[in-house]
Amino acid sequence: MNTPVDLFSLFLHFLTLSLLSIGGAITTVPEMHRFLVDKTGWLSDTNFTASIALAQAAPGPNILFVAVLGWNVAGAAGAGAAMAGIMLPSSVLTLTATRWARANREHIAVRAFSAGMMPLTLGLIIATGWLLALPFLRADEHRWGTLALIAVTVLLTLKTRLGLVWMVLAGGVLGALGLV
Repeated sequence: MNTPVDLFSLFLHFLTLSLLSIGGAITTVPEMHRFLVDKTGWLSDTNFTASIALAQAAPGPNILFVAVLGWNVAGAAGAGAAMAGIMLPSSVLTLTATRWARANREHIAVRAFSAGMMPLTLGLIIATGWLLALPFLRADEHRWGTLALIAVTVLLTLKTRLGLVWMVLAGGVLGALGLV
């Protein structure tokens, strides 16, 4: 860590990201990286990527990666600040919006909004995947294996009904064996 951690800034940044996390908190990973690695220097690029990989490999909700990032920034207080920030606004907004949308689901504006959010969410998830793949794409010894793994994953997703969990497991095994 290059600079001392300001827990209120950590909380406030994740609070803001909570309102931008269309499609889940994972879609805000590029902005989390910019803040935690590039702007504040609280995490290295390697620690950031490892934090997300560890949290995604563990059983439980996907949102746990935020707690791991916070923990690696400032221990238990950092985990609490990051999780409170990411959970509070989106939870309240989601509860309120879901109740309203359910009561008004026949309105054309509600249906149009739902349809319009799909490509936005997909784009944010692709940006997150790209950011997480970049360290491996930049390393000469991993570049071609990573590109092959990405291509095979996209092909299997489009052409089969194979569950994503099996592709993640296969990628993890290939990575553990040093093949990608």
